[in-house]
Parts: sequence; structure tokens; C-alpha cells
Amino acid sequence: MANSDLICDKKSGSLKQIDAGNGQVYGVNDEGAIYTWNVNQWVQVPGSLTHVTVGPAGVWGVNSQNVIHKLVAGSWAQMSGFLNQIDAGGPQFVSGTNKSDDVVCLNRNAAIPAKEGSALPWINIPGKLKYYSCGTKSCWGVNSDDDIYFRTDVVTDSCVGTQWQQITGKLSMIEVSTEDSVYGVNSAGELYKRDGISCDNPTGTTWKKVAIQGVLVKHVSLDLGTVWLITKDGSILTCGQ
Repeated sequence: MANSDLICDKKSGSLKQIDAGNGQVYGVNDEGAIYTWNVNQWVQVPGSLTHVTVGPAGVWGVNSQNVIHKLVAGSWAQMSGFLNQIDAGGPQFVSGTNKSDDVVCLNRNAAIPAKEGSALPWINIPGKLKYYSCGTKSCWGVNSDDDIYFRTDVVTDSCVGTQWQQITGKLSMIEVSTEDSVYGVNSAGELYKRDGISCDNPTGTTWKKVAIQGVLVKHVSLDLGTVWLITKDGSILTCGQ
């Protein structure tokens, strides 16, 4: 696509949500069908989900009843708890939000061995968010007003952190890669990247608008230098950073 800050290619298929992490890509479509990207094609995975995530903690998802599932030995195992958005991008911990915008997380000592019937010790994180995403070193979220927040002091063995730091800007969803790059989409379908992120400055400095001519974005995810986009009409794009 010409006149763009990203060089993008259109992939076959249509999805409403996608997640890339740990060298894998999963997505779901409007009907709840689950797909994974394998050898340059989409392969359907049995089951039905409304949101799916893949990362160091494995592959997790939630269905239309907000029931949580984890992919265990090739099959979906039902987990305790209810979420409508879930993220496995942290350092082997899982986090997410429920229909009341409560924010929760599950430390890695419970997330990794979790299996069917496990009573999981979800930890409530004070505050309200509609979307929450973690990388290996940082967690970001947005609330119902599209305000953006960074969670301080999240570490490998303690997913809860200490406090919220508001970041300027407005986004309707946000994603952190396993390499801790941060991208987000606003309500107008515009794509943004957070610049200036470093170990010394994990919140970065500014939002940079990423221009993709003629494309309105609904969802973004990224892994291993590739940005995956779902457009407003459900098309799937892969772009080089």
C-alpha cells in the first residue's frame, strides 16, 4: 500500500479480533470460529470463542458466555472465572477484564499449570478498564472513556502492580507485544504507536500516528516485528514495523 508508514499485505479470510505472540497468531471471526496462522494459511481450530490470546502463558480465550478456556494438549479446557477480554502476553501470567470492567490477573505459578477444573486464584486489580494488555515488562489499558493507563511495578512474579499512571491520549483498544512495543487504535479507526519506550522510560514519550492510506483499523496485535491489523470491514493485514 502506497503512502503509508507501514508496508502491508492483505491476507485471506476475515476476522474480528487477532492476537500474535510467542511466534504464533490466533484470531476469531464474527461467528466465533477460531483460526491459527500456520505455514501461510489459516487453519481452523475446533471450538467457539469471542476473544483469543496467545503468549508466554499459552493460548487462552473466552466464549460468548464469558467463560474462560485454555488450550491444553490440543483441546480447550474450561477454567474458573468469567472475562470478556483476556491477555496472555505477560511473562507467563494472564490478565483481562470482565463485563463490569473489573481488571484481574493470574500469576504464572497458577497460569502455567492450569487445567480443567482448576480453581484459579484470580487477583483483582483496583480500577476499571475495558481492555488490558501486557508485554514481558509492561501493562497498558484503556477505560470506557478511552483514557489510557499504564500499570506501574508489574513484575514476573507479581502481576498486580502498584498504581495506575494516566497517559495522554485517547484509544479504544491497546496491545503490548512480547517485545514491549505498544500500539493502539482510536474510535475513528486510526492506528498509533507509542514512541520512546525504553527500560529507563517504560511509558515512552509520544503517540505517533501510523498512516495507512484508505484503511480504518478495528484491532491491532504485533509480534516478532510484524504488525497484524483487522480493518473495520474484517480484512486482515500484515505489516512490517
